[in-house]
Amino acid sequence: MKTMNASDFKTKCLAIFDEIAKTGEGVTILKHGKPVAQVLPAVERENGYPQDTLKGTVEILDDIVSPVLEAELWSAESGQL
Repeated sequence: MKTMNASDFKTKCLAIFDEIAKTGEGVTILKHGKPVAQVLPAVERENGYPQDTLKGTVEILDDIVSPVLEAELWSAESGQL
């Protein structure tokens, strides 16, 4: 895997993305000589994402935005902790 300084990556990132897509070889980004990130080629998913299997399995039965208890009943609101 290639390595490069963060400043070089910053100025050439779009060209580096193109090279990664073409060659499939990732790049390790260094800051002050130490690795801070890796840029790797994206992995194509044939069957979608795992969470896609949950689509349509959740049923909302009630209001999911409003608080369950009134603010007066919260211990933080009453001044007692």
